[in-house]
Amino acid sequence: MKALVYTNTETLEYCDVPLPAIEEGQVLVRIMASGVCGSDMHAYLGHDERRPAPLILGHEAAGIVASGPEQGRRVTFNPLVTCGKCRDCRSGRTNLCASRQIVSMAPRQGAFAEYIAIPEENLVTVPDDIPLEHAALTEPLACGWHGVRVGLGAIDIAAPEIDCLVIGGGAIGFGAALSLDAQGVETITVLEASADRRDFLRAVSGFNVIAPDELDEAAAFDLVIDGVGYSKTRATASTHARPGGAIVHIGLGENEGGLDIRRMTLQEISFIGTYTYTADDFRNTARAIFDKRLGPLNWIDMQPLSEGAQVFRNIRSGSAPAPKTILIPDHMESA
Repeated sequence: MKALVYTNTETLEYCDVPLPAIEEGQVLVRIMASGVCGSDMHAYLGHDERRPAPLILGHEAAGIVASGPEQGRRVTFNPLVTCGKCRDCRSGRTNLCASRQIVSMAPRQGAFAEYIAIPEENLVTVPDDIPLEHAALTEPLACGWHGVRVGLGAIDIAAPEIDCLVIGGGAIGFGAALSLDAQGVETITVLEASADRRDFLRAVSGFNVIAPDELDEAAAFDLVIDGVGYSKTRATASTHARPGGAIVHIGLGENEGGLDIRRMTLQEISFIGTYTYTADDFRNTARAIFDKRLGPLNWIDMQPLSEGAQVFRNIRSGSAPAPKTILIPDHMESA
């Protein structure tokens, strides 16, 4: 089969690789759409020791079951493979399973390929009227869905009354904004540094999308969601969180700096780190996509898998205005 393989820092090769072996409890899925994630970019830049080359990246995917009695079933899949037995798994916090493995993280190969082997229990059926490129957005949107759910639970204010700032207009941040809207929040501001991306988001959404220099110095928000995770964005979050409010940190841009701990302590501002999503969050996000509660999902750019190396270069250079690029099989216009 063909796959896009990460072979060295800033090097991807479209080449032939063996079909994945199917273990007990797994099925083979033919990949029809696979999104490029920020974590794929971290690996591409050589910044993720959990993803050593050579490795097939990609974990935001949807496709068609190609083996077993349910062959032909349209699916997306949860890329977190967990034990199902530990305390966290038993309590429903599957994202915290100490023995979890993640598709596209060694030793599991990813979804930038024609086929992938996935545990059957991780599959979610996609209705016939939902494009598979939209179903592939379940994974990145689930990160925002989970962060929003946890953040709203930390604030003793009814959702329609909450004033929220989302930092970052990429797939994670914009997905969080869509999740806020779907979960009842009515006042949402998206802060995005890229002018091209601001223009794109304004064209496809009804959110208040602003540049960093347009943010009033005195502006205060009940909930701040950092979908970027750099020192500078954490500084913005801790400056603009209202007393008694909360910061939800989803982005993983860099490890240190930015937070005003004294202000957060004196004004009881909660800081909540969120990691991926629970299995229930994943299923609930998929259901929200299928029910059209997350909007028309018209903010993606689709490119052939064979052009994946150029796609990564475009994202690296900042010349990809769409929040999400989806890689699809060559010569296929729509899944």
